[in-house]
Amino acid sequence: MPRFPPASFRPPLRGLRPSWGLSRPQPLCTQPELHGSPLSRRNREAKQKRLREKQAALEAGLAEESKAPAAPAKAWSHKEVVLYEIPTEPGAKKDVSGPLPPAYSPRYVEAAWYQWWVREGFFKPEHQAQLPQATGDTFSMCIPPPNVTGSLHIGHALTVAIQDALVRWHRMRGDRVLWIPGSDHAGIATQAVVEKHLWKEQRVRRHELSRDDFLRAVWEWKHEKGGQIYEQLCDLGASLDWDRECFTMDAGSSAAVTEAFVRLHNAGLLYRNRQIVNWSCTLKSAISDIEVENRPLPGRTVLQPPGCPTPVSFGLLVSVAFPVDGEPGTEVVVGTTRPETLPGDVAVAVHPDDPRYTHLHGRQLRHPLTGQLLPVITDTSVQPHVATGAVKVTPAHSPADAEMGARHGLTPLSVIAEDGTMTSLCGDWLQGLHRFAAREKIICSLRERGLFRGLQEHPMVLPICSRSGDVVEYLLKSQWFVRCQEMGAGAAKAVESGALELWPSSHQKSWQHWFAHIGDWCVSRQLWWGHQIPAYRVIGENAEDDSKECWVVGRSEAEARVLAAKQTGRAAAELTLERDPDVLDTWFSSALFPFSALGWPQETPDLARFYPLSLLETGNDLLLFWVGRMVMLGSQLTGQLPFSKVLLHSMVRDRQGRKMSKSLGNVLDPRDIISGQELQVLQAKLRDSNLDKGELAIAAAAQKKDFPYGIPECGADALRFALCSHGILGGDLHLSVSEVLNYRHFCNKLWNALRFILHALGENFVPQPAEPVSPSAMDAWILSRLAFAAQECERGFLTRELSLVTHTLYHFWHHSLCDVYLEAVKPLLSNVPCPPGPRQVLFSCADVGLRLLAPLMPFLAEELWQRLPPRKGGPLAPSICVAPYPSAHSLESWRQPELERCFSRVQEVVQALRALRATYQLTKARPKVLLQSSDPEGQALFQPFLEPLGTLSHCGAVAFLPPGAAAPAGWALASLGDTIKIYMELQGLVDPQSQLPRLAARRQKLQKQLDDLLARATSEGAAERQQRVSSLHLELSRLDQAALHLQQLIDKAPSAGEL
Repeated sequence: MPRFPPASFRPPLRGLRPSWGLSRPQPLCTQPELHGSPLSRRNREAKQKRLREKQAALEAGLAEESKAPAAPAKAWSHKEVVLYEIPTEPGAKKDVSGPLPPAYSPRYVEAAWYQWWVREGFFKPEHQAQLPQATGDTFSMCIPPPNVTGSLHIGHALTVAIQDALVRWHRMRGDRVLWIPGSDHAGIATQAVVEKHLWKEQRVRRHELSRDDFLRAVWEWKHEKGGQIYEQLCDLGASLDWDRECFTMDAGSSAAVTEAFVRLHNAGLLYRNRQIVNWSCTLKSAISDIEVENRPLPGRTVLQPPGCPTPVSFGLLVSVAFPVDGEPGTEVVVGTTRPETLPGDVAVAVHPDDPRYTHLHGRQLRHPLTGQLLPVITDTSVQPHVATGAVKVTPAHSPADAEMGARHGLTPLSVIAEDGTMTSLCGDWLQGLHRFAAREKIICSLRERGLFRGLQEHPMVLPICSRSGDVVEYLLKSQWFVRCQEMGAGAAKAVESGALELWPSSHQKSWQHWFAHIGDWCVSRQLWWGHQIPAYRVIGENAEDDSKECWVVGRSEAEARVLAAKQTGRAAAELTLERDPDVLDTWFSSALFPFSALGWPQETPDLARFYPLSLLETGNDLLLFWVGRMVMLGSQLTGQLPFSKVLLHSMVRDRQGRKMSKSLGNVLDPRDIISGQELQVLQAKLRDSNLDKGELAIAAAAQKKDFPYGIPECGADALRFALCSHGILGGDLHLSVSEVLNYRHFCNKLWNALRFILHALGENFVPQPAEPVSPSAMDAWILSRLAFAAQECERGFLTRELSLVTHTLYHFWHHSLCDVYLEAVKPLLSNVPCPPGPRQVLFSCADVGLRLLAPLMPFLAEELWQRLPPRKGGPLAPSICVAPYPSAHSLESWRQPELERCFSRVQEVVQALRALRATYQLTKARPKVLLQSSDPEGQALFQPFLEPLGTLSHCGAVAFLPPGAAAPAGWALASLGDTIKIYMELQGLVDPQSQLPRLAARRQKLQKQLDDLLARATSEGAAERQQRVSSLHLELSRLDQAALHLQQLIDKAPSAGEL
C-alpha cells in the first residue's frame, strides 16, 4: 500500500449546495436536453441574439478607446459550486454511474480521482512496465525540491504543470516513468522563519536555546507546516511516485551529503581557507550568490537597513584627500561609496599608464584618519577614466580589493565585525558603532581634518540579502570552499560538445560565460539548521595560528580521529576533536539531489535503472546556481552527467510585468486560483505573513486593486492549461487570473460537448473497433482534423513545446468539434432512425480527444472518459492516465489534407453568408442560397458539403447556379475571389424601406470612427493601426454594397399605380 503524504488529500465533499451565498442550485440533470427541446430552442434564440449583437460588438471593437477614465472592471460572476456527494472511501474509485451535473464545477470534477490514482499505483514505474503499450524505455525526472516550510507559488505551479504534462505523456506512451518528489530543508529560510515564530509565540531567541532544543523546534515546525506543499502538489494533480519521496535532511540524503563532502575533500576539490565571503550581518552567516539581490541605484537613495538606528543614504560618492608624504599641500583624491571601510584601507592604487600619477609610483600617502603611511601601487585593473582614477584598497571588505591585495602582498585589516559593528582596529572612537553610524562619524571627522573633498550622487549597485533585507557585507572568513575551475571546465565542455543539451539554446552563452569566470564556492553557513559539516578541528594543534589549524574530514568522528592520529603522529585516544559548528550551504545538498534521491552512494536498483535522469526541467533563474552545480558535482561524484537534457522555462510575472513579490501583494497561491478565494481571506493571509507594517500596507492595497472581488474558482485543469499555453521561447510569462478563467470557460465547453455526445450516443451504443467504411464528408473531415491534432500534439511533446499542444487541443475541441462538427450533425442526430456513422465518429472524437487532453487536464479528462460507453471486451485501461496516448501513426489512415483544404473553402462561404445575414439583420429567417462557380471543379468541391453548409450558415437549402447564368433578382451577393459567387435570397425577407435608414446610421457612425482614427495622433504600433483602418474600410464597403442592393430592390418594386 503506497503511503500518502501527510494531510495531502481533501475529504470527500458532501452535498450539492451553492457557494458565495448564491441562490438555490438547480437539481442535477439526468439527461441532456434534446436538440428540439425547450433548452435547445432557448440556446438557438440566444445565438440569434448574439448574432444581432455581433455587428454592434464589431463597431465597439473598432472604436477608439475613450479618453475618459476607464470604468472599473466588471466583477466576474460567482459560479454555482457542485460538490461530489456520493460517499467514497479515500483511495476508492469515484462513482460515475450517475448523470453529469448540468454545468462544469471544478470541485466536483477534481474530487476523489487523485487518491484513487495513487492507491492504484498508476504513478509507479513498476505498474507502467506491465502496460500493454509498454515500450521498455525509461523516463526519469525529479521535481526541483521546494522549501519545506514554504508554500508553492505560481512559479512553482508552472514547473509542476510542465513537468507533469511531460511525465503523463511519457507514461501514456508506454515508457517506464519515475518522477521523484522531494523537498529542500532550506537552511537560511527555514531557520529565519522558525526564529521569528519562536520570538512571536514564546519571546525566545535562538541563542537562548541549546542547539538540540532549537533543532527540535525546527523539526516540529517542519512536521506541522511541511505538508502544505504536498497538499498543493496533490491539488495540482502532480503524478509523483510518493513511495520515493525524499527530504534533503532525511537519513539517506544526509549520508549522501557526508559522503560527497569527504570524497571532494579527498580529491583535493574541497578545502578550508580564509577568503572574502558574502556576509549577512542580520543573519550572522555567509550567504550564497543567489541570495544576494544586486539592486541598481540611480543616485541618492534612502534606505532603512535592519538593525540600523537611522535611515541611510546610498548612491553617494564621497571624495577624500590622501596627503602625499613628504610633499606638503600635495594630495591624491579618492572617491568611495563606502567611507565606513576607510579604517581598513592599506594602499591606494592607480593604473600604471595613467600620466597623472606617474610621479607618485612607489611613493607613500598619509591615511586621512590615522596618518599611517600607505603605499601607492599600480595595477592594470584600475579604470583611469572613472572618478579621479585613484582607488582605495580595502582587501578585507571587497572581493576585487582582496584579489588586488593578494597580487601585491598587502595585509588585510578587518574593520567590520560579523554583527555589522566596527572592530577594535578602528580605534576607540569607532569601536562598537554600527557600520552605517560609523559612516557619518567618519565623514564628520574628515570635514574636521580638512580632508573632505565633496559629496555627489553616484549610480551604483547595492548588494542586498534577499533573506533579511540587509546590505550585504564582504568579510574575510575561514570557511570551506569547493574548487570549481576544473569541474566548471567539464560542465562547459559538456554543453559545447553536445553531451548536455540546454533548451532554449540561447542559454548556452551565459552558461559558458559563467563557467569561464567561475570562482570557488563557499559552502560554510553559520547556521544550526542544515547538514553539519563533517570536519573536525584538532584542539591544541597550531591553535595560535588560524591559518595553520589542523582540520580533518571524516564520515564519523571515529574515522576523523584515525585520520588525525596519522596527521599529527599522536595516539588517537589522546586527541581532542571539535566538530565544525557550521552547516553546509543548502545548494550543496540540492546539487546532489538527482542521484542522492535514488539512493547514492549505495548501488541501489533505482540508481542503476533511472540515473542519469532523462530530463531536468526548471526555471531559467536556476540555470547556474542549481543546474550548474548539479552538473559539476554529479559528473565528479558519479562519473556521469546527472542528465543529458535541460529544459528551462521563463519567469512568471503578473499581468503588469512585475516580478512576483510578497511585498507587492501579487504572489498567487495556486490553491487560491484552483478553489477561488474571497478578498478578505487573501488580505488575512498577507497579515499572517512576515511583512513589516510598511510592506503590508503597500501589498494589501495592491492586492485589493488587482482582486477587488477576490479570485474566482478556476480549477486545477484550467490553471495547468493556462500555464502550459505560454511558449518556452516567449520570454517572461505574464499571467493574469482572467486568462485562467478563460480556460475554465473552455473546460465548460468540453463539459457541455461531452454531455451532448453522451446523450447522442444513448444507453445502448457499443463502440465499434473501426470507423465506418464510407463515412460522410463531414465525418471524414472531423476525423482528419482529429488525426492532425494527434500529429501536432505528438510533435509538441517531442519538441517539449507545450504551447503547440495547448493551441492544437483548444482549436480542435473549441472550433473544429464544437463550433463546426457538432453544429453540422445536429440535424442528422435528430433524424429517426439516426444514421450510425456520426455516432461512431462522436465516440472516436470524445475518446481520442480526451486521451490527447489527459496530460494537460487530467481531472476533467478522467471524469469524462470514465463515462464513455464501454468497448467490447472492456476498456482500454482502468484509467485514462495509463491509457495509450494517440499517436500520429495510429491515426494516419484518417488524414485527408485535401479534404480539409476543400472544407476550408466551405468555411469561407459560411463566414460570407453569416456576414450577409448580419449586414441585413436576418435573425429568424432561413434564406435560400445559390453558389455559382466559374471553375468546373468548384461545384464538385462544394457538393458533399451542401447540407452542413446550410446548417452552419443558418440558411435554408443550398443549390448551384450554372456557370454563366444570370444573377437572380432580389438576391444579395458576396464573392470569394474571382471564381465563386454566393447569392442569398432577400426578396420577402427584408424590408428595404426600414433597413436603409439603419444602414445609413451605422455607416455614419463607422465613418466618424475612421475619420477620428486617421486624424488623431496615436502611439499605437503601425501594424495595429493599419489593421483597424482596414477593418473599418471593409465594413464600410459592405454597408455601401448592402445599401445599393436595398435601393435596387426598392427601385424594382412595383409602384402603387402599377398594382
